[in-house]
Amino acid sequence: MKELFEAIAWLFEKVLFLPHDILRELELSNWWLANIINWGFAIVIFSLLVYWTIQLKIFNDKGEENKDPSAHSFL
Repeated sequence: MKELFEAIAWLFEKVLFLPHDILRELELSNWWLANIINWGFAIVIFSLLVYWTIQLKIFNDKGEENKDPSAHSFL
């Protein structure tokens, strides 16, 4: 059993966490490049929020939403 857990530890430490180790080393030389994944997530989330807001405005302008207080069962 000990070898199994050591194999799992080796897998995570040497293989699966390798990209994180590379980014950690890269942070010492270039902070912007090390955080490129975070910037990518921020851009995706921002663009989706803009899209969602535009869609809400389109439906609000068409008047398709039922704004009656009894329209939802939880109200």
